[in-house]
Order: sequence, then C-alpha cells, then structure tokens
Amino acid sequence: MIILRTILSFLRDKHYRNLLFATVSVLVIGTVTYHYLEQWTWLDSLYFSIITLTTVGYGDFSPQTDWGKIFTIIYIIIGVGLILTFINTVYNHFKNIPQDHFNQKN
Repeated sequence: MIILRTILSFLRDKHYRNLLFATVSVLVIGTVTYHYLEQWTWLDSLYFSIITLTTVGYGDFSPQTDWGKIFTIIYIIIGVGLILTFINTVYNHFKNIPQDHFNQKN
C-alpha cells in the first residue's frame, strides 16, 4: 500500500510527474536504441540501460558496434544526471514523510 500511495502522490505533483516522465522516457529511448543497434533482447536492452545509468555497470554486456558505443557515450552524459536526480528526489520524498505514516494500518 505504501508503494501505491507513493506512486499516486508522485503523479499528483507536477514536478515529480515530469521527472518520472523524463526518467521513463530516457530508459525507453535507451532500451529501443540498444535493441536495434546491438540486436539485444528487449529485457537485455532495458537491463543494460538501467545498470548503465545507475552507474552499476556489471560488465556482462557492452556495446559492440561503433554506433552503440557512440550512443552510450551520449546516453551516459545525458542520462546519469537525470537518473541520479530521480533517485535523490525519491529519497528526499521518503525522508520527509513522518515515520508514523509508514506504520498506519489500512
């Protein structure tokens, strides 16, 4: 229930909604691009997009084409800041919610 309430509160707030839309858009662009440039599955493409932008980078996937490498350079420069802003916003949102809010029974 906490997750649902959080998502709904994000969707009600224009700032959060725009940030969520931008984050999802960047992940979709990365997923589609890697799917077609690198011929990866949709899941592998999404996985690589997320681990790249969160700077985890396990190393199990890496672009093999020149266009894939060029896209990744641009993708990292644009996307890392956006993803980190999104993560920081979510963190601050939860940090500012009183603890008793989490302990409420529905």
